[in-house]
Amino acid sequence: MEHFIEVNEVTKTFKVSKRAAGIPGMLANLVAPKVEKKKAVDNISFQIDQGEMVGFIGPNGAGKSTMIKMLSGILCPDAGSIVVEGYIPYKQRKDYVKNIGVVFGQKSQLQWDLPVCDSFELLKAIYAIPDDVYKDNLEQFVELLEMKDFINQPVRQLSLGQRMRADIVAALLHSPQIVFFDEPTIGVDVVGKEIIRNFIKKLNREKNITMLFTTHDMQDIEKTCERLIIIDKGTKMYDGSIQDIRGKYGKARRLDVEFNYDTSVESIPNVAVENLETEGRYKKRFIFQQDIVEMHYLMNHLLSRYSVRDIKVAEPEIDELIRAIYNGEVV
Repeated sequence: MEHFIEVNEVTKTFKVSKRAAGIPGMLANLVAPKVEKKKAVDNISFQIDQGEMVGFIGPNGAGKSTMIKMLSGILCPDAGSIVVEGYIPYKQRKDYVKNIGVVFGQKSQLQWDLPVCDSFELLKAIYAIPDDVYKDNLEQFVELLEMKDFINQPVRQLSLGQRMRADIVAALLHSPQIVFFDEPTIGVDVVGKEIIRNFIKKLNREKNITMLFTTHDMQDIEKTCERLIIIDKGTKMYDGSIQDIRGKYGKARRLDVEFNYDTSVESIPNVAVENLETEGRYKKRFIFQQDIVEMHYLMNHLLSRYSVRDIKVAEPEIDELIRAIYNGEVV
């Protein structure tokens, strides 16, 4: 079966200058430069189908930005192959870029001193977007992203959240088949993040656009993507669903229990107990490994022996699981 994105055994190596500190080191480097090779991406393979929303994450220096640059055609791999919608990005870049959109959270493609609408008109000309397509897309995007109040303002007068929404529209006006999001909600307030996330999900659902996210905000991933690719030190560490990552790495479970009165709980084998700081409420947290202690056993044990007002199962936070994968641990 042919996939929308095919990445096979891709490697990318950079030469990094190495020199001793100070003026002597600088002079020595001028005479005999020392460089070392660093593999930013090391034999990575994955496939993405059309319409998938995939989180592509890793710590700083993991190689994710290098991989995204190769997928967008900016960089050429040293080894392996990349094919996106039948295009080889770095070889057919002129035709390929007509079908992609890119959103950089820290870089804007809007004109700083022009009103937002004028930047959109400029992009319409650059991409040769037909009048009807441009009109339909603009009206829909402006309404969904709640941009009517600032579309005629100069970009320099926009808040960060407003600029991010405008940048997302700029990347989508030409109806791309694939969009790369790099920190699409960085610095955006809670309301703005929710508007952006809902818009992205709606667009994916209605237009079947393939979307790839790189972000440090795991809420972006949890609320938009079903699949996660994690890389570290240039290699792929995980490729699968967010649900599966909890089962594979999230062995610890938490049971938050509120009692009707101040309660002293007897020791339970293989279960740690913490007092939760609350005002006027008697709450404790029970922490255990799901492969050692069965959830229903613990709940029955507590309910049959103590006066319980409320009980809540707490899944491990996705941020904790990601850190555990980076560190080779199990949470």
